[in-house]
Amino acid sequence: MAQDFDRALREGLADAIGFVGGALAGWGLGRLLGVDFIASTDWNAQQMGALVLIVVGCGVGRWAARRVMLKDRP
Repeated sequence: MAQDFDRALREGLADAIGFVGGALAGWGLGRLLGVDFIASTDWNAQQMGALVLIVVGCGVGRWAARRVMLKDRP
């Protein structure tokens, strides 16, 4: 049971860290490209592209965090 709890805890932490870190990375990339989705009140193609960067960042961050944190321990 302790192994199940440990794995569930690592999965939850990996998801949380991955989602937040990935979203921040996607937002930062959008800002580097000149589009700040968070600060804008417009809804145009540039803003939608910036939103896509944030969403893709969430997915990639979650994937990367799970790869790192859920490696089988010897």
